[in-house]
Amino acid sequence: MRFVATATAALAGAFIGTAALAQDLTVGVSWSNFQEERWKTDEAAIKSALEAAGAAYISADAQSSASKQLSDVESLIAQGADALIILAQDSQAIGPAVDAAAAEGIPVVGYDRLIEDNRAFYLTFDNVEVGRMQARAVLEQQPEGNYVMIKGSPTDPNADFLRGGQQEVLQAAIDEGKITIVAEAYTDGWLPANAQRNMEQILTANDNAVDAVVASNDGTAGGAVAALTAQGMEGIPVSGQDGDHAALNRVAKGTQTVSVWKDARELGKAAGEIAVALAGGSRMSEVDGAAEWDSPAGTTLWAKFLAPMPITRDNLGAVVDAGWIEKDALCQGVSGGPAPCN
Repeated sequence: MRFVATATAALAGAFIGTAALAQDLTVGVSWSNFQEERWKTDEAAIKSALEAAGAAYISADAQSSASKQLSDVESLIAQGADALIILAQDSQAIGPAVDAAAAEGIPVVGYDRLIEDNRAFYLTFDNVEVGRMQARAVLEQQPEGNYVMIKGSPTDPNADFLRGGQQEVLQAAIDEGKITIVAEAYTDGWLPANAQRNMEQILTANDNAVDAVVASNDGTAGGAVAALTAQGMEGIPVSGQDGDHAALNRVAKGTQTVSVWKDARELGKAAGEIAVALAGGSRMSEVDGAAEWDSPAGTTLWAKFLAPMPITRDNLGAVVDAGWIEKDALCQGVSGGPAPCN
């Protein structure tokens, strides 16, 4: 059994609010990749939370490789990590990493993506609700016609959580014959290039008879928009999520309908605080806002879900007011657009 340094005694049984006492603790973060814009923001928030708590930060980038992520976790453990935050590249393949951490008594926070193991605390946004928000925004703009579903990575459970929420909203219109889902495709690795290729193939197969695209994040939305633009079809409703700056600019321009904003600063802050508290001896049940949650596979985990917010042309000012994006970046290339770009 692995023992934590002197901070353990000070923090044993502590709540999140006592994380500032965490001296001599090290938190290791295993990132799946840094190809998505948002992970830089998450990392900065985690670092800030750990710094405020007096804990050290170490990390590794799996570069979209599930096998590399396993060796990365082993390396983080060898470097002295007292807690691990893992953004899983492959939720099924990450099991041995959790085993390795458990063998050393190291708590694990499954960050933003489900790790199907009750030894890992699950921290994310309500991704089913994100899917609902995406579908609502697109359906409001395009209540009839042919829909395409550009899904996330097949190895990420979030892809199916999102798809489930989307279907909940669209089902009534499907049953009434108002909309038809003409195609759907997973996007390997959530990569925009893969989403673009999928969208290009779908447009070809359907002779461009597509009226709306429910894309599951801003990267896949960007790929879909690129394919649509190449066919002179920019401006049809397209959804996304994450509040990527490029996507928010597309919302201002009118080439993307919605980006469901998940404030990564809040998620990163929570992850840092939770990791420190668990490393110091707090139980998962003691995490502020934690509740027991049953996964679709039937695993009961302790989890915390943060609330997302859809950003459309009607409330673009919210992300500027929150300091998420500068007005100049939001409004670049926009003339006579929605507030604050008008």
